[in-house]
Amino acid sequence: MRDTQGLYKTWLERANDPALKKELKEIASDEKKIFDAFYRDLEFGTGGLRGVLGAGTNRMNIFTVGKATQGLADYVKAHFPTAERSVAISYDSRINSQLFAERAAGIFAANGIQVYLYKTLMPTPCLSYAVRRLNTAAGVMVTASHNPAKYNGYKVYGSDGCQITEAAAGEILAAIEKTDIFDGVKSLPFDEALSAGKIQYIADDILTEFIERVKKESVLGDEKVDKSANIIYTPLNGTGLVPVTRILKESGFENVTIVKEQELPDGNFPTCPYPNPEIKEALLLGLEYAKRNNADILIATDPDCDRVGVAVKNASGDFSLLTGNEVGFLLLDFICSMRIKHGKMPKDPVFVKTIVTSDLAEKIADSYGVRTVNVLTGFKYIGEQIGLLEKKGAADSYLLGFEESYGYLTGSYVRDKDAVDGVFMIAEMFAYYRKQGVSLLDKLHEIYDHFGHYVSTLESIAFEGKEGFDKMNAIMDDYRVAVEVEGKKVKAKKDYSLGIDGLPRSNVVKFLFEDGSTLVARPSGTEPKLKLYRCFIEK
Repeated sequence: MRDTQGLYKTWLERANDPALKKELKEIASDEKKIFDAFYRDLEFGTGGLRGVLGAGTNRMNIFTVGKATQGLADYVKAHFPTAERSVAISYDSRINSQLFAERAAGIFAANGIQVYLYKTLMPTPCLSYAVRRLNTAAGVMVTASHNPAKYNGYKVYGSDGCQITEAAAGEILAAIEKTDIFDGVKSLPFDEALSAGKIQYIADDILTEFIERVKKESVLGDEKVDKSANIIYTPLNGTGLVPVTRILKESGFENVTIVKEQELPDGNFPTCPYPNPEIKEALLLGLEYAKRNNADILIATDPDCDRVGVAVKNASGDFSLLTGNEVGFLLLDFICSMRIKHGKMPKDPVFVKTIVTSDLAEKIADSYGVRTVNVLTGFKYIGEQIGLLEKKGAADSYLLGFEESYGYLTGSYVRDKDAVDGVFMIAEMFAYYRKQGVSLLDKLHEIYDHFGHYVSTLESIAFEGKEGFDKMNAIMDDYRVAVEVEGKKVKAKKDYSLGIDGLPRSNVVKFLFEDGSTLVARPSGTEPKLKLYRCFIEK
């Protein structure tokens, strides 16, 4: 049994950070809060760390970040010769993101690892690009993506610019577990390491290169398009403002209005407490702007700018939100049709999707002679497939990867989802159809008329604390032996924890029912939630 009270007393004595010390004193008489803060170490996996900000081993703070960074530093030293030991770091707008980034930089520097740090907040795809462009051994992105304001996180990337594999995560975790959180972490003051050149700021030219590379993803060729659309854009107080507005302007989209209240970085997200473009609540202010300005389209990116949400004007003059699946259907169909039209379809074209993404995407790909690769949930698995193609000299075969959670990538220049690319491709697609007098909704209905109207829903059930975590696991155990779910008899079941379909083991169960509908259940990898993905064909 873990000695949570003993850990609490140690932290109270040794956590020499004023804010954390204050918090520890405030919970002194609350055994439940002490237990929740110390009953486990914050979990480290292929997604790195993610958790609630605060004091304790089960929280995001300078000490848990420091311990993880020391473990990653030890991993880099074990796998790379001295001359190749370097790391790229970026961070988003969240509370303490810059603090954690600078803390990590000082630790890497103290371990003899050269640090390249963006001088200001920058999107996740820009971090992936920097890792590849600067040939670093690893990368760190300080972000909790689309989670509520009380969260922060620490994503780790390999030298390929992709989030780390299970094997690498296991090795880094072993190094982390050997590290004493107070005495085992080497560190230099940030300013001292910066002055000594052990930390260097990433040149502005890297962002320019990144944007120019995204522009090359255009499939329009010499098509005549209409770029006059009235666009509302919101970065949801995150990192997207500069790269997204820049690529839109440089690509000829001049009629762009920014949601003022959500324009500047703000980790408190005052007008969108849950800054996730997947949910309508996060887009309410943007929708108000769209209606007030008689806009044609609303585009939103999440805080680390790797997800993009879209709403378009419908026939009644109101706005319809497109799901992540629907935007993916449209992009896949658009990219394939344009490539064929302009003679740019590769010999063995490949589309990559996650197992929770709608099966309709595979039907669209099949209709164009494009091979679909299904992977586990998490864009790192899509990035892994791009890497495998690259090793075969076939990176150009990759057309698109997307997941239903609003993540898209059309090129091999990065190995994570990229909302800068997503916004650019959506804007060009919109401009192409606009010239023809066709709306995105018209095109979507055309796809449904041809293949069937696939309806997908996502339900997220929250489970807080250890009791909630245990309950969620018990529900997953029950699913594994179920013969009937939600009143439907199970026709077939896929338990991905067994390592099926050539995929790594994963805590996911998929049900296929006699009426043709499906249900996928899995715990979230980033929050204490159980996710239920339902899909059925509307008659």
